[in-house]
Amino acid sequence: MENREWDTPADRGRTGSEPAAGGDSTPVAMAGLSIAPHLGWRGPELSVAFDPQGIAGRVRRLDMPCFVVRNGHGVGVTNDGELVPLAKPSELLKPSEVPGGAVTVVAVASPISLGALGDPEFLQCYGLQAAYMAGSMANAISSEAMVIALGRAGLLGSFGAGGLTPQRLEEAIVRIQRALPEGPYAFNLIHSPHEPAVESRTVDLYIKHGVQVVEASAYLALTPHVVRYRAAGLSPDGTGGVRIGNRVIAKVSRREVAAQFLNPAPDRLLQPLVEQRMITPQQAALARQVPMADDITVEADSGGHTDNRPLVCLLPSIMDLRDQVQAAQGYGATVRVGAAGGIGTPSSALAAYMMGAAYVVTGSVNHSCVEAGTSSYVKRILAQADMADVMMAPAADMFEMGVNLQVLKRGTMFPLRARKLYELYQAYDSLEAIPGPELEKLEKQILRRSVGDVWGDCVAFFSERDPQQITRAQQDSKRRMALVFRWYLGLATRWAVTGETGRELDYQIWCGPAMGAFNDWVRGSRLEPPEARQVADVAWRMMEGAALLYRLQTLKVQGARLPVYAEVMSPS
Repeated sequence: MENREWDTPADRGRTGSEPAAGGDSTPVAMAGLSIAPHLGWRGPELSVAFDPQGIAGRVRRLDMPCFVVRNGHGVGVTNDGELVPLAKPSELLKPSEVPGGAVTVVAVASPISLGALGDPEFLQCYGLQAAYMAGSMANAISSEAMVIALGRAGLLGSFGAGGLTPQRLEEAIVRIQRALPEGPYAFNLIHSPHEPAVESRTVDLYIKHGVQVVEASAYLALTPHVVRYRAAGLSPDGTGGVRIGNRVIAKVSRREVAAQFLNPAPDRLLQPLVEQRMITPQQAALARQVPMADDITVEADSGGHTDNRPLVCLLPSIMDLRDQVQAAQGYGATVRVGAAGGIGTPSSALAAYMMGAAYVVTGSVNHSCVEAGTSSYVKRILAQADMADVMMAPAADMFEMGVNLQVLKRGTMFPLRARKLYELYQAYDSLEAIPGPELEKLEKQILRRSVGDVWGDCVAFFSERDPQQITRAQQDSKRRMALVFRWYLGLATRWAVTGETGRELDYQIWCGPAMGAFNDWVRGSRLEPPEARQVADVAWRMMEGAALLYRLQTLKVQGARLPVYAEVMSPS
């Protein structure tokens, strides 16, 4: 019995009693819709599936070709058989005229590997199996376990170094390098405009331990520290070119920042490094010949630091800028451009690849995975989040500048309380200037400690981390107020990571709308509960889904509309 649901577009609108082209009562592919009108298919008839379950199973065989064929039973799908030439276009043939038992071909999709999506040079450069990266989340939320699990699966993960002490970071470097001596792995290098000493010490550790890939994030402008890291890894390649030892994947949301990473390091930053003997004159000369970054990650509407830009606008803009700089500089290798922010489903991943992204970067979806360095409470509420359950709140590391980040609002009061702190910071010049009733609410509802006690904690913390912060705050009352408020913003993340009892309403949980989209995709599947979300498994299911969607779309544009989207796209 013919299944009219799988007809080609030209067949829709005809009733089953109307003759198709060629005068036969059996519909055939119409002119211009078949992938190759002079080709037919020949193979075992029993290999052709006509039921939805069978169709889905054959579409999912990505390692095999996929033939959509039409015979006397209707339209079906098979992975077997072969294409054979026809004497004239198939729409002009009656079934009895098709030679050698062949049947008409409606559409064909070639085998596809998951590594075929994205830029093969990205895979080769970092030794990967797929053009997929898990971006960093500070305070080791992107943990050693996460980076190691991804690396063992042939995928790139970036360790969340932000907010860690030098000792804790060094322990992570040693552990990851021991587990992945040949990689792949990356470490985050986050811009610290108010704590340059922290950024400098991080670079010291990366150079000391031979960390060869960093993910540079939250940069507003190049700093001497990221330039030093880049230049310190440069050497002649023996053929007149430059060997790049320290690779930089720069995460950006703005064209003006992207331009700085697409161009060579400026002399104003290189020359002082030479004078301070942090890099050699030769390394400075080589740095003028290569871009600051090997890869630019275009960060759209992500969790954490984000400008909430739409990826469909931002990615093409940065790719166009890359092409302009490439034409002007004439680099030997082109800077690759990847996509991040909103990547939470196979559809969003494929959309990025189809726009030309060399790779995709996930973040929020990894936050709910088993390997994430956060509490089980956080993972549970992330797994329940909807796309609308996010909002912007002040960032601890750039609080005074008014920089925001995207966080989860479901199950926490953090974003509203953090906004209240920034309102107070804008309204008053010191803690002492805050009116009594406001100060009382601040201490009881948000800090839950006196401002004096909080300041004591700040002194103890920065005395070890960056003593200059205390000196500056003692000379500037507004600076002192900022450090007290940053105490809450910083600890709110730590409380979420450790699962601090009684502080649940203060948890700061970095999250973008991709989390809700991911939850919608996996609902009803084995990946719905957070305890089943292994980070490498999530990555491969995402890549598999993107490849399957590509196959469905390939068949669709040829005229084959298969009603098995749900069966094919549900995580296996």
